[in-house]
Parts: sequence; C-alpha cells; structure tokens
Amino acid sequence: MKTRRGVMMAGLLLAGVLGGTLPLCGQDDLLTVREAVWRSWFANDTNALARLVPPDTIVISSGEVAWKHQAEVFKSAAEFQAAGGKLIRLEFPRTEVQRFGDVAIVWSSYLVETETKGKRSISSGRVTEIFVRRDGQWTNPGWHTDAEKQ
Repeated sequence: MKTRRGVMMAGLLLAGVLGGTLPLCGQDDLLTVREAVWRSWFANDTNALARLVPPDTIVISSGEVAWKHQAEVFKSAAEFQAAGGKLIRLEFPRTEVQRFGDVAIVWSSYLVETETKGKRSISSGRVTEIFVRRDGQWTNPGWHTDAEKQ
C-alpha cells in the first residue's frame, strides 16, 4: 500500500513538473492542484480546466475592470494559446495556506514568464486563491490577483 501510494505521488509530482494533466481522484495535495490550475490555463487544457475551475467561479484580475467567470477564464486561456503564447516559467516564491475543512485559502506571491511571438515577458504579484473540496477533489472557484508594477 505504501509503495503504491509512493509511486502514485511520484508520478503526480513528475506530471506537475512536466506540465501534464494531473489525475485528481483521491489526491489531497492542494498545492499540486493549484499549480495544475495555472499550468492548465497556460496550456489551454480545457478538460483539466473544466474539472478544476467550476461554473460558479469568480475571478478578479489586476488591471481588469470586469470580473470573470468560468466562460471568460476559458476564453482568455484560448486567446493566450491562439496568440502563440507559452509558459516558460512559473514560480510561487512565498505561499501560506489556511484550511477550513473542505475550504482552503492559498495566499501567494507569483512570478510568471511567458513567450508570445518570440518576445518574453515576466509578470509578478500576489494572488489569493479559494479552493473547495467537492466530490473528493479540490476545485478552484475563485481567485484575486494583483500585479507588481514592472
């Protein structure tokens, strides 16, 4: 049992490092799921996003007047990919987690490096993310980002 679980966890971590889609059934690694949400958005992995970002999602992003919901999150991921965007680097230099049963709040600083049409750009800031455990898996129904001035 311990060996099987160890192999499964190693596989999940490796998949996360390589940017793969993570199976979420029965796994409780909140920060792995958090990273999967970000990587799925940058990869426009609509299957993973549908599992991770539920219909009742609310997003507030730095520099944007309108709030987003699931459809707008999916649309922005598709637009990023359609423009030729790709994720180069994703880091969370500082993270703190507050867990309240099936709800967790993840407070982080982030750094994202992307490339679009041969041009690289770096953005960084803070993010507050809400996670809710539904049907045995973590979902991410809300977040708020603020960006540092570059």
